[in-house]
Amino acid sequence: MKSIRNIAASALILLGSASGASASDATVTIGDLTWTGARAIGYVIQAIINGPMGSEAVIKEGLSDGSVIAAGMDKGDGSADVYTDLWMPNRQGIWDKYVDGAKTVGHNTPYLGTQQMYVPSYMADMVKTVDDLRKPEIAAMFDKDGNGKGEYWAGDAGWKSTRMWQVKFKSYGLSDLWEPEILPDATFKGQLKAAINREQPILFYYWTPEWVHAAYDISAIEEPARTDGCENMDLDKEDWLEASHFACASTDAMIYVAYSKSLETRNPPVAKFLSQITLDPAVVNQWILRIGRDKLDPRDVAEEWVANNMNTVNEWIN
Repeated sequence: MKSIRNIAASALILLGSASGASASDATVTIGDLTWTGARAIGYVIQAIINGPMGSEAVIKEGLSDGSVIAAGMDKGDGSADVYTDLWMPNRQGIWDKYVDGAKTVGHNTPYLGTQQMYVPSYMADMVKTVDDLRKPEIAAMFDKDGNGKGEYWAGDAGWKSTRMWQVKFKSYGLSDLWEPEILPDATFKGQLKAAINREQPILFYYWTPEWVHAAYDISAIEEPARTDGCENMDLDKEDWLEASHFACASTDAMIYVAYSKSLETRNPPVAKFLSQITLDPAVVNQWILRIGRDKLDPRDVAEEWVANNMNTVNEWIN
């Protein structure tokens, strides 16, 4: 038996064949970014366009390179229309080239994301600030391989934030006591679950939004307040670790839904919707929890949320 979703899609296809494609109702191509938050947002956007808006959106499998998505939005040919989770200032190059420069990419009002170092809350009384990390007895608690240094998860090998945390630990004078673990996010999440189940020490980088904040009781390490000159980063240099300095808290990231301004003529209602969508980090955390931890189908999570939150969806559309 065909699902209701497939029947509706078939009906739309037949209608389009009978009446001809409308130049002002173009199919919207959504990027397929790989992290769970971006995927969750993408499926919610797709569910709104395909559902209450009565238009058509596709998530293009494999379209996962942010630079390629941005170049496609700039072209305006429908090869890429939506960048679901544009972190700023992490992607400053994209912003400078297409938002401020060519002015071919639009965006919504952002939500805030944080980047901090965490411990499970059962360790929060012992490890509250960067100063606590300077204590040899604290570092020894996190030494997993017996080499005299505590380990912290800095992130995945491909992330610039992984380099950022190595710069921070050097700038805080922690290199003699601590060393980074550089592992894929999925591998680390397995380690985190095991450590918390056993109430073992674990020190790790994380960000919001992500489902670990909804699943576990974790506490951020306090860093020094920002001052002039506390951050001077050049992570693209060959000697990036020596050339960079970062001895203060990170600024909150501004996270946008970006879209091709060509949609303003190719599909004006969708362009309006994408400019007006406003995301709540706590809600995004819940989407991520259900998709990332509970392994639910992101399409089902998105469609259920849209059906149950039509007041919010209508505000975004209208």
